[in-house]
Amino acid sequence: MKILLVGSGGREHALGLGLHADPACTSLHVAPGNPGIAEFAQCHPIDILNNAEIVALALEIAADLVVIGPEVPLVNGVADDLRRLKIAVFGPSKAAAALEGSKTFAKEVMSDAGVPTAHSFTCTTKTECEKALDTFGAPYVVKDDGLAGGKGVVVTSDRQKALDHALGCKRVVIEEYLDGPEVSLFGISDGVSILAMQPAQDFKRAGDNDEGPNTGGMGAYSPLPWAPSDIIDDTFKQILAPMIAEMNARGTPFVGLLYAGLALTNHGTRVIEFNVRFGDPETQVLIPLLKTPLATLLFKAATGDLADTVLEWRDESAVTIVLAAEGYPTAPKSGEKISTFPTIEKVQIFHAGTSLMGEDLVSSGGRVLTVTGLGTDLTEARDRAYRAISQISLPGSFYRSDIALNAAVAEKGN
Repeated sequence: MKILLVGSGGREHALGLGLHADPACTSLHVAPGNPGIAEFAQCHPIDILNNAEIVALALEIAADLVVIGPEVPLVNGVADDLRRLKIAVFGPSKAAAALEGSKTFAKEVMSDAGVPTAHSFTCTTKTECEKALDTFGAPYVVKDDGLAGGKGVVVTSDRQKALDHALGCKRVVIEEYLDGPEVSLFGISDGVSILAMQPAQDFKRAGDNDEGPNTGGMGAYSPLPWAPSDIIDDTFKQILAPMIAEMNARGTPFVGLLYAGLALTNHGTRVIEFNVRFGDPETQVLIPLLKTPLATLLFKAATGDLADTVLEWRDESAVTIVLAAEGYPTAPKSGEKISTFPTIEKVQIFHAGTSLMGEDLVSSGGRVLTVTGLGTDLTEARDRAYRAISQISLPGSFYRSDIALNAAVAEKGN
């Protein structure tokens, strides 16, 4: 099977390794890819915001399957263009991708499907914004209705800051604050069936103890020893299956990865948001733990053949830590040389924001590398990941020291 994977980040590096490891994958092409992916796949430097370029490459290599990593090409409708040419695609149509492309649309679908989520208002004027903020009170949760590159959500107790963010958006969703721990739970769907993956937890704030600005994610771990034992079944029944059924009933079946960001509140599980693709950095812990061959799995989803599939997982734990560039997330510094790549058993280093300058590997993004450690438990996985990341040399870089710490301590206590 010839596979084209679209994207260039740590998520795509992890997906690429998973696809490459499946014997069903005979040839892996990645667009545009990165230096880490280039070690095992053929990279093509195309513009993935241009649907025509993706389609042309898929035809050129005679792809049997196209896997779309980032959200923007999906919201742009590239999956529709490929399917019109009878090319199997893992990724939703433009209509279905609106679950991430519009917070308001996602709320409407959840309402029709009976899926529990935060109460909210969609606002377009200052008066509407002020009324919504005062209705819910602090802490304020303000979300840009559209895609915002991970910078569209503000959670703050500062009313003026919340209002300023709201007024900076063309259309904004203001909603009640959901307390309780947050969990990411992915579902793989063929449009009718959906398979729930095991849960992961990521860390959004730049600094230890969840301090500092929001980021795209500074680390993650899986499984979650503290989570309710029925979290997978409960999320499947309450959230994933109803969403897939509702999208199908609307005539816009969802084929691909449905990412459910959840809050485990005192009143039960509530949806914070949906994404329509693998999350980053959760993918970097989930793919190394997945025993089910990935290429075969995603092809079955793309061709409506998931009904009898069961996911298998390694009996291990995984912890991933992001190495971020100096100045991330506001003004990350690029072009710094990366050196000293450690080789440690059961550690994988995924490239995210890297590029080659001559023969030197240099930083080219805010999140530069993601280091994943595997172990018999979270403590062992953490130890491996932190031992590895501490040996990587990148001037000015930083990483959090508390990824999965509380969960590992609690796991030991049990």
